[in-house]
Amino acid sequence: MKDQAERPLPTFDDVIAAHERIKPYIHRTPILTSEFMNKLTGAELFFKCENFQKAGAFKVRGASNAVFGLSDEEAKRGVATHSSGNHALSLSYAAGRRGIPCNVVMPRTAPQAKKDAVIGYGGTITECEPSTTSREAVFAEVQERTGADFVHPYNDPRVIAGQATCSRELMEQVEGLDAVIAPIGGGGMVSGCCLTLSNIAPHVEIYAAEPEQADDAYRSFKAGHIIADDAPNTIADGLKVPLKENTWHFVSHHVTDILTATEQEIIDAMRLTWARMKIVMEPSCAVPLATILKNPEVFRGKRVGVIITGGNVDLDKLPWMAG
Repeated sequence: MKDQAERPLPTFDDVIAAHERIKPYIHRTPILTSEFMNKLTGAELFFKCENFQKAGAFKVRGASNAVFGLSDEEAKRGVATHSSGNHALSLSYAAGRRGIPCNVVMPRTAPQAKKDAVIGYGGTITECEPSTTSREAVFAEVQERTGADFVHPYNDPRVIAGQATCSRELMEQVEGLDAVIAPIGGGGMVSGCCLTLSNIAPHVEIYAAEPEQADDAYRSFKAGHIIADDAPNTIADGLKVPLKENTWHFVSHHVTDILTATEQEIIDAMRLTWARMKIVMEPSCAVPLATILKNPEVFRGKRVGVIITGGNVDLDKLPWMAG
């Protein structure tokens, strides 16, 4: 069983192989546009809707690539991970399709909708405290007990190659993009964008969007080295984790800039998207639009791909609800 650090960084050949491997288990998600959003931002926005993906999030791409890339011998022991939600339920989905066990460590504060989805897909949950330290300590116990293959939520090269298939589809679906923007937490999706675009469209600018209250990637980018927060507090629950060495490699070499948004700006962008585009999306997915609205001069006049990463929302706890 290889540790993440022992696996070589993925290449674009790995992306092509991943896309072929996972095709039976994913959707080729649609691109939506909005004249209202274009007028509001002064840019042409093309929303890649991974909220319509299997398991409700882009993470099913990386999870499926890891699960279906295992040998039969490796697969017998099952897979395990730690995740605030979307990777956990995506790995459970993929493991269920292959008929192997999946153990996940989740913060006790993770949205109930995501916990329910993990259980629904056949995964087994062990809860931890909402900090990176607790998450990794509890996971070490689970992995030792199960002997399962560790599929890291974002630092795993197999996962990065899988996530890169999203931006590959985007480039096939929309011609003439000037920029692509995606949310950043641990950096799996952004790393995938870097991997794809640096190989097939190196002229396209890559932006990452992050909550101000969990801005360790922004600070890392400015400092030139990884700065990790242990337990940031933001409504964007999918973006609370820090960069790791593999994702930092791609972010530090290929990202044009990282932009941040306040909690209120994120909520406003989320509500605006629900109201005008009629699509269910998570707070984490609203961060890119929030930063475009905040920095119109960066995107004005450009054709911009906006990756909406997931739609697993607790409908009883929407952020604009009172109480």
